[in-house]
Amino acid sequence: MKLTGALSFFMLASASAFAPSTSNTRASTSLAASQVTRNPNFGKLVGGYLFPEIGRRRNAYLEENPEMASRIISLGIGDTTQPIPEHILSGLVSSASKLGTKEGYSGYGAEQGMGDLRAKIADKLYNGIIKSDEVFVSDGAKCDIMRVQQVFGSGVVTAVQDPSYPVYVDTSVMMGQTGEINKETNQYDNIVYMPCNAENDFFPDIESTPRADIVYFCSPNNPTGAAATKEQLEHLVKVCKERGSILVFDAAYAPFIRTEGVPKSIFEIDGAREVAIECNSFSKYAGFTGVRLGWTVVPDELTFSDGTKVRDDFNRVMSTAFNGASNIVQGGGLACLDDEGLAEINTLIDYYLENANLLKEAMESIGYDVFGGTDAPYVFVKLPEGKKSWDVFSEILEKTQVVTIPGAGFGPGGEGYLRLSAFAPRDVVIEACERLKVAMAK
Repeated sequence: MKLTGALSFFMLASASAFAPSTSNTRASTSLAASQVTRNPNFGKLVGGYLFPEIGRRRNAYLEENPEMASRIISLGIGDTTQPIPEHILSGLVSSASKLGTKEGYSGYGAEQGMGDLRAKIADKLYNGIIKSDEVFVSDGAKCDIMRVQQVFGSGVVTAVQDPSYPVYVDTSVMMGQTGEINKETNQYDNIVYMPCNAENDFFPDIESTPRADIVYFCSPNNPTGAAATKEQLEHLVKVCKERGSILVFDAAYAPFIRTEGVPKSIFEIDGAREVAIECNSFSKYAGFTGVRLGWTVVPDELTFSDGTKVRDDFNRVMSTAFNGASNIVQGGGLACLDDEGLAEINTLIDYYLENANLLKEAMESIGYDVFGGTDAPYVFVKLPEGKKSWDVFSEILEKTQVVTIPGAGFGPGGEGYLRLSAFAPRDVVIEACERLKVAMAK
């Protein structure tokens, strides 16, 4: 009994060590502002980030229509839904279990990632065309985009596809690279917008656009689903090289490419090592959207105008502001790149591509022009002339309880389009197709 009492006292005392003291707190009748000036760049941002805004509107609809909660289907945010496959999961489980043993325990690791994982990425995913010490393992491509921005700083001009993944624009604004938003064009001053639409096969006319220091390019593209051909990427690299620009290539959807001859990496293109950085992620490969694991490749040949290696500055950012990806998660990454893991990834990708095909066929069957969905998990639907994408988003949500993404959320170039995500479960996709065919029939 004495031991039990002592143990109870110890546990109570230990628990209190994690709780803040409330003895000195006092009630306040008013909130006082600090004397710190807000970062003015955040004041330039318009509205909230796209995907939380979609969630906000969905929740607002459900507050008004709670009886519809069970009917909600999400074809919105590109979040995977299938379970992590067995072999890949075993890598995560094994790595977690090792931490409970003396022999297997590990603490801080290299900020750049485990050597074995960096080597395996270079070998298995790039067939040796990059070196392992050019690979920086991280917690995801989205986070790495901001780290890349930190390397470049505020004094650069950025170019983005229009429409494009919102992170490129929003991080440029946060870094102080832009002016205010132009309310007539809905574009930020000092960003070069490269129109990508059905008329130009969703590939920009690079030569006719003003020079930019940093060019962000995503292929297969989010949101359009377009995958750039080898010839198109050769031209992109050529122009960047002639202009002295750095190309940041987002290859997060590379495993969805099934068309023969379409590059999965910018480093398949001659000369890319001198002009390009590549960001990638296991999120869509292996269902790691919540697990968090990615990588960025910065080649040795890529330098700033003074000859300094970009790789060295990126390494400094990683070493200063990041303690490395989780040891457990990196164990899962190693399992992804085993032959068994790669086979499981292919099965997952095939599943989502079949979903994309179902969505594409459904929309085409009722008379819409549809893009993407072949080498990408996104289907980009052209709306009837004069239809605004946010209005159609709301109309579909109200009529069918299907959540989509309005093209305008990806920039002014996305107005008049709707993005559908293929990451829902198969039965849900089939049900969504039936609802959309009824509600959106022309």
